[in-house]
Amino acid sequence: MLALGYAKGIAHRFLRNPKWTSGLFLHHNQSPNYSIYVKSKPFLQVPCKSASFDLLQAQRRNLFAYNGLFSRRYLSNSTVELRTDDNVVRFAFNNVTGSGNNVVPTRKEKKWKRAKMSRKAKVNELRFYRLKAKKKMNSPNPEVRIRYKLEKAKRKEEWLIEKLRKYDVPKSPAEPYDPESLTEEEQHYLKRTGEKRKNFVLVGRRGVFGGVVLNLHLHWKKHETVKVICKPCNKPGQVHEYAEELARLSKGIVIDVKPNNTIVLYRGKNYVRPEVMSPVDTLSKDKALEKYRYEQSLEHTSEFIEKLEKELEEYQKYVTRHKKKKDEEAEKKKEADSKSKVV
Repeated sequence: MLALGYAKGIAHRFLRNPKWTSGLFLHHNQSPNYSIYVKSKPFLQVPCKSASFDLLQAQRRNLFAYNGLFSRRYLSNSTVELRTDDNVVRFAFNNVTGSGNNVVPTRKEKKWKRAKMSRKAKVNELRFYRLKAKKKMNSPNPEVRIRYKLEKAKRKEEWLIEKLRKYDVPKSPAEPYDPESLTEEEQHYLKRTGEKRKNFVLVGRRGVFGGVVLNLHLHWKKHETVKVICKPCNKPGQVHEYAEELARLSKGIVIDVKPNNTIVLYRGKNYVRPEVMSPVDTLSKDKALEKYRYEQSLEHTSEFIEKLEKELEEYQKYVTRHKKKKDEEAEKKKEADSKSKVV
């Protein structure tokens, strides 16, 4: 009760202040520990009984009646809540809501952004992480070193997988076309002519991309068949994958796949050169090279992870064996000591 009395006295003194020529109005709600002060600064004496929306509108009209002397920015409509829960005085500012759907707009509080780190703070943070990593790398315990390398390699593997997802081009729906049937004699003839001719298309480390298909169509302008030479085909079955992909994109016919990583493609009897020779669902030359680099890096990191996992298993086996030997030696010593005591 004492706290409530003091709080009301402070509020009344604030209301009598001559700097505020009219205006803070006190309203009591049903609860005894809750009071609202509505603050408005209209510079005119206006009798007030309630803090309703109509009253606030009337105050604004009176204010702007003086030839627009005062600007809107000198107005403020807000409620000051006085709470005295647990004998503690608290003030809070809220919006005044009008009757019905009318709400008096008030300025929103600005969200303070986190202060930017200085250059020195960033350097110190990086130095801390580097020292932490250096301690793990130079640790006398080999298990700590292996685990640190393994965590780092797994993080790199996840990052590479996310990068490679960007280069996955969705395949466009296959357009309907009549696959031409060739007799054995025709196949043999095309195979021999394809081997003898010198025109070829090279599929390098980038793999099958738009430029390879464009080159095929350019060769088919003057020749029926073309050889496709795949140079870095180290993986088993990679040549057959390239042959299927080229046949799908160019709508040609695969005549033969040789063991020296060469494919013979036939354009077809009713060949018509398309308007867009490089398909839409293929990568460009630069992106194909980026994809190849990420794939190569992913392959090496996966091999390195397997190697580290094997090393960790071997080290754990070695530790268990060493512990067993120590325990056996300790038991033998105890038995020898007990026998010597008995003797």
